[in-house]
Amino acid sequence: MDQLILREIKDGIGVLTLNNPARRNALSLELCKQLVLALDEMKKKKVPVIVLRAEKNARVWSAGHDITQLPKVHNDPLAYDSPMEVAFRAIQCYPGPVIALIQGSVWGGATDLAVTCDLAIGDETATFAITPVKMGLPYNASGIMHFINRVGSNIAKEMFFTAEPVKADRAYHFGILNHLVSSREVEEFTFELARTIAGNSPLAVSVVKEQFRILSEAHPISPESFERIQALRRKVYNSGDYEEGIKAFMEKRKPEFKGR
Repeated sequence: MDQLILREIKDGIGVLTLNNPARRNALSLELCKQLVLALDEMKKKKVPVIVLRAEKNARVWSAGHDITQLPKVHNDPLAYDSPMEVAFRAIQCYPGPVIALIQGSVWGGATDLAVTCDLAIGDETATFAITPVKMGLPYNASGIMHFINRVGSNIAKEMFFTAEPVKADRAYHFGILNHLVSSREVEEFTFELARTIAGNSPLAVSVVKEQFRILSEAHPISPESFERIQALRRKVYNSGDYEEGIKAFMEKRKPEFKGR
């Protein structure tokens, strides 16, 4: 199997590098599974902080979900047990902070990956686009909450409704990026931040992170509302628009959505 996630421990900091540039680091089923395994390995070694990155000076940090692997009509493309969703939860449940070091463009589900990380540091080349509406794809509630928790409802709506890339300076202003640093300094800055965190009590940091996770998910929802969300999403992934979105992507053309 290809090594889609490179693993390294550098000065006590875990470094996980997305390693499929030929596919623009798309979040394939295999890459997501390897990311979960890599995080589990770092957890067993009690590595206090993880830096998640692409290759240095990457033009594309990640192209997002591998569209060629999306399920066809009548199947939930973002089910709870899908490898991408499992990978997101592995980041949230990792006992130490996971820092995204971002150079280049970030697309679709990879933008969700970036905001799921505890912190994100980017340079001037970083851009972020969340693009499910371009595919006729029904994004899931947990993913939408990741964005609401990170940037607030208004900005999250703009990002989802337009699917347009957000440039680095706006991403910093919105709170997607904790720090915006020049490409010459972003790597040194990120690892210095990671070392600062690693110098603190790992137990205390772990407990604080878990409290943040629990509190950020403390949004009560009635069973009726949950069922309505699921029904709304089924309406989309059973639709002609979803089928057309995937077909148009494969044929490398603009989709012709009918709204049904």
